[in-house]
Amino acid sequence: MTEMEKIRTLPLLALKNSVLFPGLLMPLSVGRPASISAVEAAIATEDKEIIVVAQRDALTDSPGAADLFTIGTRAVIRKVARPKEDHIDVLVFGLERVVIVKIDEVASHMMARVHALPAPDDSSREIEALTLSIIEMGTKFVGMMQTPQSSPHELARLFTSQEDPLRLAYMVASLMNLEAVKEQSLLESPSRLEALRLIHGWLSHEVEVFELRNKITEEARGEMSREQREYVLRQQKKAIEQELGEKNPDQAEVETLREKLAAADLPEDVRKEAERELGRLEKLPPAQPEHSVIRTWLEYVIELPWNKRSDDQLDLPRARQVLDEDHFGITKVKERILEHLAVLKLNPEAKAPILCFVGAPGVGKTSLGQSIARALGRKFERMSLGGLHDEAELRGHRRTYIGALPGRLIQAMRRAGFANPVLMLDEVDKLGRDFRGDPAAALLEILDPEQNKSFRDNYLDLPFDLSKVMFVTTANTLDSIPAPLLDRMEILHLSGYSEEEKAQIARRYLIPRQLKQTGLTEEQVQITEPALKKVISAYTREAGVRRLEQAIGRVTRKIALRVAEGATPLFEIKAEEISEMLGPEPFSPEQGRRELPAGVATGLAWTESGGDVLYIEATLLPNGKEMTITGQLGEVMQESAKTARSYVWSHAAELGIDPAQFLNSGLHIHVPAGAIPKDGPSAGVTMTTALASLYSGKPARSDTAMTGEVTLTGLVLPIGGIKEKVLAARRIGIKRVIMPRANQKDLSDLPEEVRKEMEFVFADRVDDVLKAILPGFVMLPIVPARAA
Repeated sequence: MTEMEKIRTLPLLALKNSVLFPGLLMPLSVGRPASISAVEAAIATEDKEIIVVAQRDALTDSPGAADLFTIGTRAVIRKVARPKEDHIDVLVFGLERVVIVKIDEVASHMMARVHALPAPDDSSREIEALTLSIIEMGTKFVGMMQTPQSSPHELARLFTSQEDPLRLAYMVASLMNLEAVKEQSLLESPSRLEALRLIHGWLSHEVEVFELRNKITEEARGEMSREQREYVLRQQKKAIEQELGEKNPDQAEVETLREKLAAADLPEDVRKEAERELGRLEKLPPAQPEHSVIRTWLEYVIELPWNKRSDDQLDLPRARQVLDEDHFGITKVKERILEHLAVLKLNPEAKAPILCFVGAPGVGKTSLGQSIARALGRKFERMSLGGLHDEAELRGHRRTYIGALPGRLIQAMRRAGFANPVLMLDEVDKLGRDFRGDPAAALLEILDPEQNKSFRDNYLDLPFDLSKVMFVTTANTLDSIPAPLLDRMEILHLSGYSEEEKAQIARRYLIPRQLKQTGLTEEQVQITEPALKKVISAYTREAGVRRLEQAIGRVTRKIALRVAEGATPLFEIKAEEISEMLGPEPFSPEQGRRELPAGVATGLAWTESGGDVLYIEATLLPNGKEMTITGQLGEVMQESAKTARSYVWSHAAELGIDPAQFLNSGLHIHVPAGAIPKDGPSAGVTMTTALASLYSGKPARSDTAMTGEVTLTGLVLPIGGIKEKVLAARRIGIKRVIMPRANQKDLSDLPEEVRKEMEFVFADRVDDVLKAILPGFVMLPIVPARAA
């Protein structure tokens, strides 16, 4: 074995994206633990030698034997520095090429068994020609590079002083910033000729690219357009004005916009469009109308919260406390809000729900949105959609129109200042529609989390992300909301309040608020429980508490007047004083009819203002033939009347009714309060009872109200609004309610004191209703006819 083929074992240092050539110095910054260990192992030896080899893939952080090239460089460490504890800066000098025979893993680094790879020593005229050409192009190349470390002349002298063509090739390659793969191919070249050919081809390409780039630069400088010259002149004018202490207001405005744009956190595509428009604004004379249009557009783009979000307060106990402080009852709605907070706590990127609060006026739908924002710690913005007809009010107008502005949605986001506010769309059921478009159709995109990620306002014409906005809509009824829009929202019903709940709400919220508005305190004015109960039962008749607050406000203003006139502010308001302050009672505590004649039945109805009691009256018309229906009834209610008559007529024998009455007498059905439109299927049971009472001559019980839809075969089907209807019956003193058995589950929505006080009768068929409402009623069995 010769000295050159002698196997040596040295520490191995892997390089990510470079190659060390023999005869050259290379500074290295070593930071990987295995590399630091290898350098320390080499420093500990007398020769301070180390094997330097390139990785096949620079992304491999912990390379193994398979991740390294097999040909590297044996090097000696000339200088060592430690700028940090976890870094070593070393200066290594390449000695010779080596072939890696085997790599051994030690405790913290790799050891390489290598033998020397002799340097090629071939010579030919082609080598001489390539050498001269490389010296010439290399000199030109370093002249174009303008290297700061050394002058081009010094590098050119280095090139000509190299006697070994291979060393020249290595030196030029180290200056060209080549890829590691190309450098490795040069290191592995088996001959001088091949190495020089490689470096000559790469150098020729780089020189051509440099020359072409310089040519393009010179042409661009020589072909300056009129606009560019004007720009230079404007800049010179600006510099002159600054020297003279003068400032162009229009230019100052552009510079202010430029500074704001640079400081704004905008998406990249939005920033590019804004910079393009700012460039147009800079060139436009201020007198042109488009100048103000672009300026206003830029101000909106800069001020919108594209990426600015407020931090959610995901403290669930605090959120529960906030919701309980602001609203009494409505447990299901509060639980749904807390569920969303819990989801955000576990998954901050969760999509915000689209909640729709449906309920009668005054039940707290709008104020609940404010409570949600306070519980989340977000900004709150409210938009009223009532009476909105123009789609452009939501989507904005195009900039081509004079006086164009963004839609209400973008304006609300600008006011909020954050990309994740709580945005309330109030009165969504009262949207209009005409020749200017359909706002409800525009809401389809706005309220869809899959589409509103890139909502485009007509004015901005840029994609704005609305997916983090928590939309809350309110409505009094769902009938007027289009089905596709309704499908995008999660419906949460807010039922009316019982008298006990209204008393609690008045004590906790309404009375303190009205006292604060009048400048009084709770120590100065005390409203007794009997007085408050009288205000609730005799002066208000609603599902919500808005009129109750108005009545309490009238009482506190009366007291404020007395205090302002000099009276001592210590008042205890009793029940007998309420009539003096509020006037005659508009509602009687016992409004229900004490006795019902035959043909009258007590029904329950749902309205936008809550539940209501309807007395359905029926009478026979002697010698008549037709059925007359009055009371401003809708088509569904009229069909219920016809169905009820058909059922009673077809079951006349079972009900003990003479069928001749249907042929010899006409029928008139009337529902009082005829000026108020009424509709819905839930009066079917009541109409059937009224007709059964009329034709049988048996009066219905006056202490019982009923609700439910009836079919032609006598089935009693479920309906909605159970809580509102039961509370309406309770308000007028009726404590017994008949309802479909399928609605038994809805009783859980009623307050516990109401369930204990009321009696409920559940019916599957019409005969169950008639047995419970007509005293002494018995369904007669039908005897089948026999053949004579």
